[in-house]
Amino acid sequence: MNGMFHNCSSLKVLNLSNFNTNNVTDMSFMFYNCSSLKELNISNFNTNNVTNMATMFEGCSSLKELNLSNFKTNNVINMISMFEGCSSLKELNLSNFNTNKVFFMFEMFKGCSSLKYLNLSYFTINNKAFILNMFKNCFSLRFLICDNDLIKKEYEKKFK
Repeated sequence: MNGMFHNCSSLKVLNLSNFNTNNVTDMSFMFYNCSSLKELNISNFNTNNVTNMATMFEGCSSLKELNLSNFKTNNVINMISMFEGCSSLKELNLSNFNTNKVFFMFEMFKGCSSLKYLNLSYFTINNKAFILNMFKNCFSLRFLICDNDLIKKEYEKKFK
């Protein structure tokens, strides 16, 4: 599914609730630059086998909400720029995310300028993980719940 809806910049509503994603391993660039997308239903996605979610939602600047409650990220290694440029997202629930195997997270939330609150208390990060610029241009993000010192340090950089 790599790049499946890549650059569908006029697409406004997309219901993929009946997609069978049981064997999918790569969802990178799936909705990349879908800048007019306001409604996206991926509530039934099976992501158990996915290893790559890099730039999955990057550039979805009109998306105000995103239900990822069914996402299983146990096997994901790459989340680079996953939500970069999602400037209209007001909240994001990632409590089901398992990041034990994720090695690449840099610029994950870059440009999420409307995001005010983020709970990453369930995130675990390897000391060798790349998380640079994770919160760059997250101007409204004032509340971060997180137990990981590496993420906390990266968050504090945005105030310097």
